Amino acid sequence: MADESTTAALDVDLAVIGFGKGGKTLAATLAKAGKRVAMIEQSAAMYGGTCINIGCVPTKALVWRSEHREAGVDDDTRWAQAVGATSALTTAMRAKNFAMLDTPDTATVITGRASFVDPHTLLVTAGDDRLTVRAETIVINTGAVPALPPITGLATSAHVVTSTEMLTLPVRPRRLIVLGGGYVGVEFASMQAAFGADVTLLHRGERILPAEDPDVSDRVAALLTESGVKVITGAAVREVADVGDIARVAYELAGGALATADGDTVLAALGRRVATEGLGLEAVGIATDARGAVVVDERLRTSIPHVFAVGDVNGGPQFTYVSLDDYRIVLDQLTGPGIRSTHDRVAVPHVVFTTPPLARVGMTEREARASGRPLKVARREVVEMATVPRAKIVGDARGFMTATVDAATDEILGVTVLAHDAHELINTVAVAMRFGATATQLRDGIYTHPSMTEALNDLFGALAAE
Repeated sequence: MADESTTAALDVDLAVIGFGKGGKTLAATLAKAGKRVAMIEQSAAMYGGTCINIGCVPTKALVWRSEHREAGVDDDTRWAQAVGATSALTTAMRAKNFAMLDTPDTATVITGRASFVDPHTLLVTAGDDRLTVRAETIVINTGAVPALPPITGLATSAHVVTSTEMLTLPVRPRRLIVLGGGYVGVEFASMQAAFGADVTLLHRGERILPAEDPDVSDRVAALLTESGVKVITGAAVREVADVGDIARVAYELAGGALATADGDTVLAALGRRVATEGLGLEAVGIATDARGAVVVDERLRTSIPHVFAVGDVNGGPQFTYVSLDDYRIVLDQLTGPGIRSTHDRVAVPHVVFTTPPLARVGMTEREARASGRPLKVARREVVEMATVPRAKIVGDARGFMTATVDAATDEILGVTVLAHDAHELINTVAVAMRFGATATQLRDGIYTHPSMTEALNDLFGALAAE
């Protein structure tokens, strides 16, 4: 039930701070089991957490709509329709998530800001209202928020937005400057170009998506360029200044030359910082690292054994599906044998939702070579895969696939896919790696036709020793 009252105290078995994936799933599971649960969320607009409100769901909904153009509909209308439809989707999901913890009699949803009073006690404030929550177990699940580095004018410009504000802009950007060539910057640059924006992407490093192999980064940059994005690497942003109705971004190139870019909107996609401000962690001795992330062990316990931290706030990979696995680990600690840990995670995939999407699981080719193992490597252009017509059927045969395999053991070390439905195909590879399937088994697998998954026949059939 929702509770914003001034009740003096509430005693529960579990208190969760933040409505993200790991915490809400744990709270719902224990509430169904009859445990007394309090879910504390500082904003009703964030019931359900980052993913469904300002993260995965709305961004990917906008990406999908950017890719599907309706004849005769101009870009302004397309953007307005996309924002409206996405808002309706997130509103419905938010309500469903609230109901998930509002329905059980043993669960209480509290809207307010929580801070530690002592290791078992939280003070929740909402305006003048104050509520004390005492819990046997506490889970910190406050996530992360976009970071604004100390660049002159970045925080004060009227034209600067983060990914959160970009999702609900009433008018689409005409000239967009994206600061940052990581996953967020690349996704939004691709999406906004598809909605008709003139996009300039400025990235400080030598190449965008630096965690990927250089040829992968280069290929994504080429796709962005083909879609109209101007990609500028080696560009260190020095200042953002409002000049009339535009923002002027001054940057320095690697050789020391100075340049500027003008736009009506500037997207700051320069990383995310964990959201621990105001929690009072130091007062009760909960340790944080140099980045502010809550320090946890392999079972997600903080320096106070009955306090856990799950999701982005613990400094691990910032993926919703990792937060869900955090839930499994904590649940095992509270109700199971307590043996599950982060060390059990094998072959965790990730995706960048460009068009087409980029997905990888396991090592990059560069990492595999550095391991010193004997290798077999395959690289296939999608357009040349004659036995994989799915990409041609949907009208997008761009991209390529690579596989790296241990030549001595046939173990799959890593697969990268830049292609239509890469986000789905990579899950098959991840499951195979998790359960020890060999490259030969994937090569000889039986897959539906026509599908992108049958590309695994072709890809692993093309392996050649180095």
